[in-house]
Amino acid sequence: MTRPASVSDWRLRAQKRLPRMMFDYIDGGAYAEATLRRNVAAMEEIALRQRVLTDVSKLKLSTELFGQTLAMPVILGPVGMAGLYAHRGETQAARAAEAAGLPFCLSTVSICSLEEVRKSVAKPFWFQLYMIRDRGFMMELLNRAKEAGSPVLVFTVDLPVTGARYRDVRSGLSGELTLADKLRRGFNVLSHPRWMREVFIGGRPHTFGNIAHAMPNAKGTNDFAQWIGKNFDPSVTWRDFEWVRARWDGPIVIKGILDPEDARMAAEVGADGIVVSNHGGRQLDGVPASVDALPPIVEAVGSRLDIVMDGGVRSGLDVLKALALGAKSVAIGRAWAYALAGGGEVGVSAMLKTLKAELEVAMALTGCTDVETAGRSLLVEHS
Repeated sequence: MTRPASVSDWRLRAQKRLPRMMFDYIDGGAYAEATLRRNVAAMEEIALRQRVLTDVSKLKLSTELFGQTLAMPVILGPVGMAGLYAHRGETQAARAAEAAGLPFCLSTVSICSLEEVRKSVAKPFWFQLYMIRDRGFMMELLNRAKEAGSPVLVFTVDLPVTGARYRDVRSGLSGELTLADKLRRGFNVLSHPRWMREVFIGGRPHTFGNIAHAMPNAKGTNDFAQWIGKNFDPSVTWRDFEWVRARWDGPIVIKGILDPEDARMAAEVGADGIVVSNHGGRQLDGVPASVDALPPIVEAVGSRLDIVMDGGVRSGLDVLKALALGAKSVAIGRAWAYALAGGGEVGVSAMLKTLKAELEVAMALTGCTDVETAGRSLLVEHS
């Protein structure tokens, strides 16, 4: 395969290197995957306004967000099980983000624990948290994140139950496994010797590091998935956010907002920011693309909250489009997961350099010299 030149190229490399069950977990969405496709298609439909004879010799990509300086308005968002895409994958991705001057957000359901990832980097990283039935265990996770120095808590609220992800059922990653399923999975692993050597054998333990001690007898990802299904709290309400707010001193960002009314509630209960997100099309299929949901939310709360958007970001052009529609930054998930699977830390670093170069070109050709001044004037407005 030729050297990857885009996120799409990294996707192809990930597809080649990963067993099917792992690639489908990264690549798939819920139900018929309409929202997954819509996220990308809606971004492609947005037209940038090309401008000429503007001095673009100096471009400012850095921005301030939640008390931090970002080298460009991109965050490596939380991705579950990333330690199964490459050897101790979360540590590799965190190092790449740190080298690029960008935040990395560790998932609750990461393979590598908070403590392991913290030892791999010089600066603290963000932490993502779900509402868990056992509030004592939640408190323990919050304390561990504090001890790791996490400056920002990302509270994900769009997963009271897990979406129907058909690809995971077909591949045998979820659900009860028959003997035939186990044989297929075994053959698939054996047909990817590099992944088997570096991750399946060399990347142990294959546990969700942040919750592993809560279930010491777990034997694999299926056992942990069952624990998650039983312990993620579907009764969560805005009052539960107040419980989290009272126990976290730093910025809290609510992830999973698609409706302006929910955005207003987030502002009222004391969130510092929100992530406009449909969970990458992995939860409720048929909802709007994140970039289509973004403008009315910006109009509703843009003066009260810092707004991040994720879903469908596949290039630096997409970053600029989201900024033009009012986002302060974007979060990427699949983009860095593909690059991690395809090339480890080096792959993630290369992908981030590509995003930066693409963003610079997009800024120069639209006459935008500062990401913090990006607005609708950069877009072709349709009547």
